[in-house]
Amino acid sequence: MKKIALFVDVQNIYYTVKQMHGCHFNYRELWRQLSREGEIVEAYAYAIDRGDSQQQGFQQILRDIGFRVKLKPYIQRADGSAKGDWDVGLTIDVMDTFSRPKNAINCLVLLSGDGDFDLLLKRVELGFDATTIVYGAASLTALSLIDAATEFRAIEATLLLNK
Repeated sequence: MKKIALFVDVQNIYYTVKQMHGCHFNYRELWRQLSREGEIVEAYAYAIDRGDSQQQGFQQILRDIGFRVKLKPYIQRADGSAKGDWDVGLTIDVMDTFSRPKNAINCLVLLSGDGDFDLLLKRVELGFDATTIVYGAASLTALSLIDAATEFRAIEATLLLNK
């Protein structure tokens, strides 16, 4: 049986799905589909905390589905630029998750279009003999990430919330 570890780059999915499809991603449907493929052993959603009540409601929905939500504060720099990503934290959690023998996880599912994760996928596949599946907005997902994954699944109609 497939044992799945699920990791979601929430900001990346929000913006790419909104840009490509003009709507939101359906996390409940993703969970339902993946549950038919195997057991979801661990699930993490990485988001930026701006203290917004609507965002907090969304984060609670993710928790209710089964995700462990990890938040990082949004940082606005004096020069006007902003910082708020989880690349390193997500990577560390993936490596920790696959390093725990009790989990016996054999499938990494990553929701992101960020090419920075290509090396992580290669390491998981080679180092832990696991399959890697990436979900992303097709034309907005880095080719290096698509190439690094065992399988790429474009986010399409069944995983979209109606407008």
